[in-house]
Amino acid sequence: MNVKTNENVSLKGEGLLETMRETIKDGLIPSKIFHDEDIYKLEKERLFSKTWNFLAHESEIPNNGDYVVRYIADDSFIVSRDNKGEIYVNLNSCSHRGMELCNVERGNSSHFRCPYHGWTFKNDGKLIGVPLEKKIYGNDSGLRQTCSLVSPQVGVYNGLIFACIDQNAESLEEYLGDFKWYLDIYTNKTSGGIEVVGAPQRWVAEANWKTGSDNFVGDVYHVQVTHRGNFEVAAKLTNTDIGSIDMHTTGGVQVTAGKGGLCLIEVPPGMVAGMPDLFHESIKENLPEQLAVLNSEQFSLKELNGTIFPNFSLLTTPSVQLPDGTIAVPHFLTLRVWRPIDSGKMEIWSWVFVDKGAPEWYKERAYKEYVTTFGPSGTFEQDDAENWQGITKIAKSSMAKDRYLNYTMGMKNNNADEIPNWPGPGKAYSSAVNEANQRNFFSLYLDYLSKK
Repeated sequence: MNVKTNENVSLKGEGLLETMRETIKDGLIPSKIFHDEDIYKLEKERLFSKTWNFLAHESEIPNNGDYVVRYIADDSFIVSRDNKGEIYVNLNSCSHRGMELCNVERGNSSHFRCPYHGWTFKNDGKLIGVPLEKKIYGNDSGLRQTCSLVSPQVGVYNGLIFACIDQNAESLEEYLGDFKWYLDIYTNKTSGGIEVVGAPQRWVAEANWKTGSDNFVGDVYHVQVTHRGNFEVAAKLTNTDIGSIDMHTTGGVQVTAGKGGLCLIEVPPGMVAGMPDLFHESIKENLPEQLAVLNSEQFSLKELNGTIFPNFSLLTTPSVQLPDGTIAVPHFLTLRVWRPIDSGKMEIWSWVFVDKGAPEWYKERAYKEYVTTFGPSGTFEQDDAENWQGITKIAKSSMAKDRYLNYTMGMKNNNADEIPNWPGPGKAYSSAVNEANQRNFFSLYLDYLSKK
């Protein structure tokens, strides 16, 4: 969509943001923000350095001494358990000359020794060894008191480990706000919560990181077109009705809450949270408040896709249980981080989780279902990546500087009114086919990039 712009406003960096502040009121987003180097520099400086970012799950480091290496944009961090089982996050950089301390993605170690000069740090970040310390620095060097590894703020919620580079930022609990209520649905269906299966899978896409966040925060509109072929095949294999596509694209509810947004889809009454019978009692025990949304006289919904600002997304798939009780399609949870590499490229991190209380046979089948659908070579994943790469490619073109993308869905039609007396926190809209979540996402985005 084209709109008339002020010729005196530069569509780069600050100027592009100034224009966006005006156009977002009408549901219009500048195409250039999806591939602009000046915007990317501002994102690293004002957004990723100020927000809470997901790094890992506790089940990835179950034993004392376990560690994994993770990232916030281009900053590398070591996430570890010390010998008392406490979780620490430290910048992966020696405090002497800044050398990368750990170049192995995961392992178990009580300490990390710098390969440059040999400074040694405990896995909690404390400096414990300096070669020739007394001879070079003297008996009272004070190094061990002043040269520990740099640590960001760390927060854990339902086993999810987050970090924030800004020491003065609000706490994780405050940051998540009302979205915690919905995050519990994703992560706390069974006793013990969720557990990761294997290491996260990673791949690079020639796409801007915001395309992934945008899609997961509220876009079910694309399903009927982008993924229709997959649903047609699934319907034939399971002898189910292709109407499941309509369930995704016309029914359901969209919710904006705290720093996040999600879509919930309609499921048959009595199928608690869209899960097979074997999970029903556990869900009722673990999520008593959320049953008003998941299984009540008014609502029979299941969580689908969601995003916690800025680049942490969640997706669960609907289970299919046949009339005879056979589970044709199991449920799994995939968590995503859309890690920016530059303005037109991201590294996608994808974790697959299963409910810890589920039977082993179910966990195995759920993992296989993830691999074939939303793994790196999965059919659904390939569909989405093509779209995101196409958006990013066009956003760099010459004509993109005068183009504005249409995010007006739900602004003018009564089909997506706010639901009165919604039993959960946040604002809920009467159709999942809506772009309220995307508009909220980009409003938050503007808020952060406007703070110098």
